[in-house]
Amino acid sequence: MTRQFRYAVDNRYLPVILPFGLRRRRDGVALGDDGSFVATFGFFSVTTSLGNIAGAHITRNYRWWTAFGVRMSMADDGLTFGTNCRAGVCVHFAEKVPSRLSRSGHSALTVTVEDLEGLTTALGGDPGEAPASSG
Repeated sequence: MTRQFRYAVDNRYLPVILPFGLRRRRDGVALGDDGSFVATFGFFSVTTSLGNIAGAHITRNYRWWTAFGVRMSMADDGLTFGTNCRAGVCVHFAEKVPSRLSRSGHSALTVTVEDLEGLTTALGGDPGEAPASSG
């Protein structure tokens, strides 16, 4: 059975998030029985195999102006699907995964899902690990 992890949406920022096409009841992260990892955020998606997941950890306390919508990191090739500035799961890939924003790919994706510990554990990470983020 596919496991679904929906986004934890901060409603105050819907005007920033909705132009990306976010569908609250459909978007999020899906871990498929077929070994797939699919993260969707409106018009954007990232798809890879669970075997390409190199790790996952919880990050917290993002700057509000960098936390919302779909955005690439200014520090590296990471991608964010953000719906709140409180916390998310940073998923690291063994091989870069392409998106509409970068054909050369991303080495990590941060997703601000409701069940942080559940997704982190499902991806083989340590749910107790929660380093501070400046992101």
